[in-house]
Amino acid sequence: MDDFHFPAHSSLTRRRFLAAGACAAGGLALYSGEIARHRYEVTHNEVRIDDLPEAFDGFRIAQLSDIHLDEFTEPYFLNAVVRRINRFAPDAVVLTGDFVTKEHLLRQFAIGAAWRCAEILDGLACRQRYAVLGNHDVLVGADAITEALKAHSIAVLRNAFLPIERNGGRIWMAGLSDPLEGLPDLEAAIPPIIRNLPHEPVVLLCHPPDYVDTLLLQPAGPSVALMLSGHTHGGQVRLPFVGALVLPQMGRRYVEGWYRLERMQLYVNRGIGSVGVPFRLNCPPEISLFTLRAA
Repeated sequence: MDDFHFPAHSSLTRRRFLAAGACAAGGLALYSGEIARHRYEVTHNEVRIDDLPEAFDGFRIAQLSDIHLDEFTEPYFLNAVVRRINRFAPDAVVLTGDFVTKEHLLRQFAIGAAWRCAEILDGLACRQRYAVLGNHDVLVGADAITEALKAHSIAVLRNAFLPIERNGGRIWMAGLSDPLEGLPDLEAAIPPIIRNLPHEPVVLLCHPPDYVDTLLLQPAGPSVALMLSGHTHGGQVRLPFVGALVLPQMGRRYVEGWYRLERMQLYVNRGIGSVGVPFRLNCPPEISLFTLRAA
């Protein structure tokens, strides 16, 4: 049998196809790693809250989440985000966890990153700053991360609550220890003494959003008007017609944006950092701004 030979032009076509594919992959990696990962979005949200005191109508809260400083998130990027938040002059800033990353970094390196992160966050002009820890923070060391944040005037709510008072009105800011790696205690974070008080709604900070299903089954659940979460990164890499490639445990049901659950509202922020790979695609980093309004 005669040997069969591919035409020379067929080999060239195959090489061109492979080269084009490699260029496309390289271009996509460059875009998602260097452009999309730094092109953040500011979302503006009006939140209607039952029984909101008149003094808090128009009260503005900025939310920042999942910073993951120094594994992939650069200090200059976080500085830029802080400057942008300052331009909006919010009345309060909430930070919903994962200031650092545990996965690939030595613990001491991650703790150093926590101090750098807290120092940059101290540039927030708003002095009413509230934080909860995320699963990565707990894995690195809850006490160490808390120390860094508190040293820079950030209140860390680990199963705790604080009042916010304004012109004779009051709301409550509560925060849970991370339900994934920590020990959440709703009775401590939202004790009976602050539940369902007239004109004193509760805003809850909780890193993983899927915990809301547990919250709704607990006595404290009906007292929460608004829950703010992060953790999911919105999926981080989302493909057309496919959606998020990977979602974390306790972040697979409520992925991003608004959810109305009985009387409670849940908002899931996409965060500004990334984990696993330094890429974002069809899922920009996010700063959330909320304006509270009486329902």
